[in-house]
Amino acid sequence: YLLDKSDKYDSRDVERLQQDDKWVENYLIWRHDVVDDTLKMIDESFQWRKEYTVNDLTESVLPKWLFESGALFLHGYDKEGYKLFWFRVKHHTRDPKQQLEKKKLVAFWLEHYAKRDHGKPLTVVFDMAETGISHIDLDFVRFIVNCFTDYYPNFLTKIVIFEMPWIMNAAFKIVKGWLGPDAISMLKFTNKNDVQEYISGEYLPPHMGGTDSFKYSYPPLVDDDFQTPLCENGPITSEDEHESKEEIDVDTKETGELNEEQNLNQKKMNSVEQISKSEETDKTEIKPKIAKKALSTFKGPLLHISPAEELYFGSKETGEKKCLIVLTNVTKNIVAFKVRTTAPEKYRVKPSNSSCEPGTSLDIIVSLHGGFAASLQDRFLIMAAEMDQSSGAGVPELTQFWKEVPRTKVMEHRLRCHVVESSKPSSLTLKENAFNIPAKTNEDLHLQLTRLLQINKRLQEQIDRCLWFQQLSVVLSLLSVTVVAFCFYLAYTQRS
Repeated sequence: YLLDKSDKYDSRDVERLQQDDKWVENYLIWRHDVVDDTLKMIDESFQWRKEYTVNDLTESVLPKWLFESGALFLHGYDKEGYKLFWFRVKHHTRDPKQQLEKKKLVAFWLEHYAKRDHGKPLTVVFDMAETGISHIDLDFVRFIVNCFTDYYPNFLTKIVIFEMPWIMNAAFKIVKGWLGPDAISMLKFTNKNDVQEYISGEYLPPHMGGTDSFKYSYPPLVDDDFQTPLCENGPITSEDEHESKEEIDVDTKETGELNEEQNLNQKKMNSVEQISKSEETDKTEIKPKIAKKALSTFKGPLLHISPAEELYFGSKETGEKKCLIVLTNVTKNIVAFKVRTTAPEKYRVKPSNSSCEPGTSLDIIVSLHGGFAASLQDRFLIMAAEMDQSSGAGVPELTQFWKEVPRTKVMEHRLRCHVVESSKPSSLTLKENAFNIPAKTNEDLHLQLTRLLQINKRLQEQIDRCLWFQQLSVVLSLLSVTVVAFCFYLAYTQRS
């Protein structure tokens, strides 16, 4: 393909394909591990990516009115923790002159999300409330379908269609023909009564029976995960009686003990085996409030962040209520940072707005407030930017700094929440999760389940073929017996 069509591909896509095993694996999974079909999909998607200049699609190159319309945006999560990609159909009107720009807007959002969350699958929501025949645009719908079936591999979990008007039934029969059998099984037709089977009410607008007060507006570009204001030290609520100053002092003391212990055992943290055998680990297991430093690390240009992707909280049964985030400044300047969360009423972050000296590490304690429990939908955003050496690092200086720093100079990194469900004793659960390392990540389990489903599908196809051949053999046998019997009958009648 490269020899014949190199001019039809973006060199950045080719380079990424040669380096990103996850991307290759997603193509293979989406094409059921059939290499020829996978290559064909890569070829088609790469040509499409160059035609639509996907790698160069930015907010500035698209017309402002596209974003202002509110027809497409990302916001919220379904019950499985997948991001929701909203299509507000009533805000879309057919116009051939604007079609290409609208298609590029779809590509912009998909690429924006793919780069931000490393290709984690999406749930698509077609909100068809208050729509009619004037909003039907089969060419645009087909493009959206093609994005998920042909251009973005393994990127779709389900398509939730809300209150589809009966007049559109014929149109969606055509759409089903484009989707193919795998994608058809992902279609979920819903109304107010059953949409919450897939999406909880906190992420549904009132007209869909939910309680989400989110209102789309532009500018700025919707930073859908972090619409809530930043709480500098946890939720803006009166503290419960048990959250007293004495408990905070105990937390501070435990944090100091943990930092001291980490310094003593830094060399021993290269392998989980060594730590599990050490006396220091045994001591740590007695402290159920603070999780140990994670070994997985995101290496950013300003800060290295551990853990790299997920914070592991215990369920109500395991009782694990705190996690540790470790920031390491890898620059020669002071780095200011802020930590934001999608659920400020649930979490305390200490510190949430501070700075880190060059070459040093800083621990951030994230703890659940009161009787709250962690959720898969909860997210954390770490923002960082370099400060001049002459600038102070006090609260007034940091406040002024964040008002003035250009967004282009701000490093952002997102962390998801993971709830460890277990029926084992809490001490054993803590031992297995003391370093924020799960035995299997969600992605690993998802891939294994996908492979098992693929194997099951192939076995089912083989069984169907065998049954078909068996039925054909029975029919042929019956025909043969009938022909032989008829021949005997003719011979008998002729002799008679």
